[in-house]
Amino acid sequence: MSALPFCLAYLLPLFVGIGFQRGGICTFLTPFVTFVIIPLLDLFIGVDPRNPAPEQTEALSNRLSFRLVTMVYVPLQIGLIIWGAYLVNHAPFSSMEWLGIILSAGIMSGGIGITVAHELSHRKNFLERTLGKALLMSASYTHFYIEHNLGHHVHVCTPKDPATARFGESFYRFYPRTVIGSFRSAWKIELGRLQRAGYSRWSWRNQMLWFIALPIMFAGALGLVFSWKATLFFFTQSFVGFSLLELVNYLEHYGLERQELAHGRYEKVTIMHAWNTAHRVTNYFLFKLQRHADHHVHPVRRYQTLRTFDASPQLPAGYPMMILLALIPPLWRKVMDPRVEAVRANDDSGINKRSRTWSGNLENRRDQVRLHSSTKLISRP
Repeated sequence: MSALPFCLAYLLPLFVGIGFQRGGICTFLTPFVTFVIIPLLDLFIGVDPRNPAPEQTEALSNRLSFRLVTMVYVPLQIGLIIWGAYLVNHAPFSSMEWLGIILSAGIMSGGIGITVAHELSHRKNFLERTLGKALLMSASYTHFYIEHNLGHHVHVCTPKDPATARFGESFYRFYPRTVIGSFRSAWKIELGRLQRAGYSRWSWRNQMLWFIALPIMFAGALGLVFSWKATLFFFTQSFVGFSLLELVNYLEHYGLERQELAHGRYEKVTIMHAWNTAHRVTNYFLFKLQRHADHHVHPVRRYQTLRTFDASPQLPAGYPMMILLALIPPLWRKVMDPRVEAVRANDDSGINKRSRTWSGNLENRRDQVRLHSSTKLISRP
């Protein structure tokens, strides 16, 4: 396996730059490629069901080229955001061009940027985790670093998780619940960490205070250097970016539930608790994020080693097409609700019993030990 196909993700920043430079209709090039061209390529090129051989996993995980693809992206995105902030102040853009620039920058931040940040934030390496935080800061969503690792991965597919969409819940009802709930969860997790360490919530060690302050400071610096338009550009592209993230959260676990074993205790996460899709092109653009079930069962796996499983619930299309469906609730429910009901019927009939016990194998227990070690690093200030 080569890291080269994952460089396709760099096409989106390229299209953003073309839109910035040429203006006009080119400012909408990024949304057009994301929601029209990529779904068409998924349709015609199809799926990639291949998994890396077990004996290849360690070598793939340690290959530097895969890490460089994610790490080099960080300064590129931040540089483009600064360039966009400069242009909105100095170039005579029309209102439509403004819209195209904001959508393009937001799709870059939320589609590729937060996906890369998600990959980096799961790593134990200090440099990678710091780069992940920098990307999240550029989308004004740095608290995701705490909530995703220490909240979502613990409570996914239970009522405690604000990022799990409930069966029959539209995206427009899910959105305020997850945005507000995720922030509250991150704040609560961080306060718990500070309390155990004997620090005040107002201590400089409170990561949440930094996560709130840094995007404001960055936006303020853009405003001082350029103008208020630059600050407005930063926050509006951030809004598009984290809204795109929450659209992905919505579709990743929609309607899936972990069985409650006792009051407040739930079964372990298995490959049945995330919607998967093996569409080849989107998986290259999104660093195999669509192999989401394996990621939840083995959170420390690097993107190049994630596997796809036929037993996992399957989406009918890649993420870009499913995002468009999620924005139209009647179509979303027509497509997805029968699939949720089929998953639940299979669970009730015991068909997926083997899949539910799959997460208890030796490999998973080893990964959970690694995750525990990673969690200790994540929760440090």
